[in-house]
Amino acid sequence: MYHGSMESGGQGIYLAHITRELARLGHEVHVISAPPYPLLDDAVHHHPIATHSFQSMLLDRAPYFGRRRPLSHFEPLNFFEFVSTRFTFSSLINVFSLRAIGALNEIEEEHGRFDMVHDNQCLGYGVLLMRALCGRAVVANVHHPLDVDLANGLAHVAGPAAKAQRILWYPWIMQRVVARRLDAVISGSHASAELVTRLWKLRPGLMRAIHDGVDTERFVPGESSERGRGELLFVGNAEDYNKGIVYLLRAMALLPRDCRAHLNVVGGPQAASKVVAREVGRLGIADRVTYIGRVSSDELAAWYRRARLLVAPSLYEGFGLPAVEAMASGTPVIATDAGALPELVVDGETGRVVPKGNPAALRDAIGDLLASPDACRRMGAAARARVVEHFTWQECGRKTEALYEEIVTTRRAHPTEG
Repeated sequence: MYHGSMESGGQGIYLAHITRELARLGHEVHVISAPPYPLLDDAVHHHPIATHSFQSMLLDRAPYFGRRRPLSHFEPLNFFEFVSTRFTFSSLINVFSLRAIGALNEIEEEHGRFDMVHDNQCLGYGVLLMRALCGRAVVANVHHPLDVDLANGLAHVAGPAAKAQRILWYPWIMQRVVARRLDAVISGSHASAELVTRLWKLRPGLMRAIHDGVDTERFVPGESSERGRGELLFVGNAEDYNKGIVYLLRAMALLPRDCRAHLNVVGGPQAASKVVAREVGRLGIADRVTYIGRVSSDELAAWYRRARLLVAPSLYEGFGLPAVEAMASGTPVIATDAGALPELVVDGETGRVVPKGNPAALRDAIGDLLASPDACRRMGAAARARVVEHFTWQECGRKTEALYEEIVTTRRAHPTEG
């Protein structure tokens, strides 16, 4: 089960790859999703469901109003979803999870009962009902706890009204209530697993750490001649304060001009980032930063190959997909010590790890590596080798399958505890 955009982060990428790997392992895999619909392997069955959310209306008004029965917008659940999603993300994922129950029943009537329901960071109350009332085994991914996004967001907004709006937007209570009552919860790193367990007070043994993977066939090293002398790369949503772009921009302002460092910012939003534009203007570094915006997967792979360094200045990462994609491309990474990043980047071997929220530390690491092209080449080769050994989707699929088998076996042995 899945809800969310494939263009907005790692959740859609996870869905596409883990379902493909499970299908390759011989499982029959079905995906229930709301728009924007994901791109899936041909072996995976897709069951799209509709949404009446405020966000879907903004994305495409003509289909929203022109291709549906006019009175359908006033049906109780549809009307509630439209009104409530103007103010809170909690309602969006909760209504999706309730609609998914009906879709699950319809699919099972045709294909038979499922052995496992796997929720991809929805954690709406409908997911809980699938286990409690429908009797299905349910696991859920928590790619990172939204409590962290909430805390970082509150730190960057002023005034009680803005802070109240942030608190209302995030589903931080609902998700922890649902997670505590599932068969297992998966997170993409040990750091994320430990944090979620502590924040949500999960019972011992409920949380499992299974590292996410990377497409090692798409993200590959290029020729050394492709890499620009001072080219730095940031990949991520520059509007998300959690990604730490402001600290990287401040580091750029601290770098001496003679190092010729230039930062390319790749990722959402599609329009120019207000955060980047505001900070670049304040620092006077417009000639040292280029905002690229969203690009295709092939273009992204080319950006990784061209970069001398990827910088991941995040305040928290549940996994850190751009860091691993860069490493797979033979590009060393300067990362902060936030969340899972130290699990990915080995300081001094595949890149550098510096304290989060510290522009001076970022400046020093960038300056040192730009001045040492041989070290960059050595670290890039080591980074590629580390990814191939530890962070593939094939390995993620095998470990996820093993967890399914463990849960199904336990429930069959103790049916009254399900």
